Amino acid sequence: MSRFFRSVVIGAIGGAVGTMCMDLFWYRRFRSGGGSQPFIAWETSEGTDRYEDAPAPARTAKVITRLAGIDLPDSSARAANNGVHWLTGIGWGEAHGVAALTLGTANPALGLARDVLWQDLSAHLVYGVALGLAFRLLSTRR
Repeated sequence: MSRFFRSVVIGAIGGAVGTMCMDLFWYRRFRSGGGSQPFIAWETSEGTDRYEDAPAPARTAKVITRLAGIDLPDSSARAANNGVHWLTGIGWGEAHGVAALTLGTANPALGLARDVLWQDLSAHLVYGVALGLAFRLLSTRR
């Protein structure tokens, strides 16, 4: 198996694991907020029968297919929601796999050490957290 293909497959698996972890996190919030639907029913979007009331992944599918000249019936909202949600998570995992392969291969050739990359990444993470907190604090003050 080529290194590229292996990185994409590992990324896809990682994306699926990440998606499931995120869903478990969201489900815990759902239950803490008073939701009572069992996990499998919640995870598979049971009760989603109209795009108008559907979560963002289904609405995204509706917009994209409409741009392609396809009008999805409301009966496909549940499947579209699940498909887009999982394909997005897996797709970002595949992108991560390609990026990891590229950075792992190119950086030594460019003379970039991993600790330098971590320093840069960690600084950007601090920036993102600080930005998010500042935005939240400033946008909630009146």
